[in-house]
Amino acid sequence: MRLTAPPSRYTGRRDTEGTAVASFVLGLVGLLVLNLVLGPIAIVLAVIALRRDTPRRFRALLGLGLGIADLVLLAVLVSAHGTASWSVWGG
Repeated sequence: MRLTAPPSRYTGRRDTEGTAVASFVLGLVGLLVLNLVLGPIAIVLAVIALRRDTPRRFRALLGLGLGIADLVLLAVLVSAHGTASWSVWGG
């Protein structure tokens, strides 16, 4: 009689769903804060999800686009103001 269940592996398509959603959320948040950190993380997670053939392909593509937009926004802010910080209220 076996007391423990054999180890199961939770790698596959279900894991990529979470990766695609995480990419989207980090890309979205990255538009507001920590562009330099969250943008590249969103891009990497989106690429991983797309390479593993996620069922949430559109969400991964949105995460990829938002991650790229994070870096573009950072480049525009640095070139326009000479700083990577910005405020919603313009101060």
